Amino acid sequence: MAVLEDIDRARPLPRHVAIIMDGNGRWARQHRLRTRLQGHEAGAESVRAVLRAAEAIALRYLTLYAFSTENWKRPREEVEGLMELLRRFIDDNVDELCEKGIRLRTIGQTEALPERTRAALQSAIERSRDNAQLDLVLALNYGGRQELCDSVRRIAAEVAAGRLAPEAIDAETIARHLDAPDVPDPDLLIRTSGELRVSNFLLWQIAYTEFYATPVLWPDFREETFYEAIVAYQSRARRFGDVRAHT
Repeated sequence: MAVLEDIDRARPLPRHVAIIMDGNGRWARQHRLRTRLQGHEAGAESVRAVLRAAEAIALRYLTLYAFSTENWKRPREEVEGLMELLRRFIDDNVDELCEKGIRLRTIGQTEALPERTRAALQSAIERSRDNAQLDLVLALNYGGRQELCDSVRRIAAEVAAGRLAPEAIDAETIARHLDAPDVPDPDLLIRTSGELRVSNFLLWQIAYTEFYATPVLWPDFREETFYEAIVAYQSRARRFGDVRAHT
């Protein structure tokens, strides 16, 4: 296991890390728990661990895939439990987020979330909006394809209104119309539980992102696993299509 001291401060560190938090259900089964929701509850401590690790390396942006547009297909009891778990997590941790200078943000169609969950999110977003140490971005009711569809609609509306010429549309235009246009693309994407797919997450933004997959299930993810991913990231040469490495 890597520790904080294994990270080479002389080498580039990621500015933005995104995480697909996977394996809660399997963790619950392995521990012979009654419901999958108990695995999700255990995963809440992993979020706190990642926030501690992010603070230790002065990470600027952290995006967590918390609930996808496809997750509504899960059993109603699990979905309702996830929404209540999210509400409780926000309410229980908003004071600490503010103390540590963490700004809470969301991407995705959060208007579809239950009212109590939306209210907790909005309150925490407002309370933390001036914090500048770390932007914690929760992807909620989020899908990469849906985000791109929404971006195209926004661009089409500008074209229809005469504010944008079709021939002026380029990659930067699309990026400006995404859910969080000011957030830089992830430098590193971590996926837990050993799966090797992106699951409709940040499809536009991860074009040149480094991937790191770990067999660790999300409820077992702690600072050491995060540091292992950072050490692996530092060992890679990022070329962005060039033949020369970029730092």
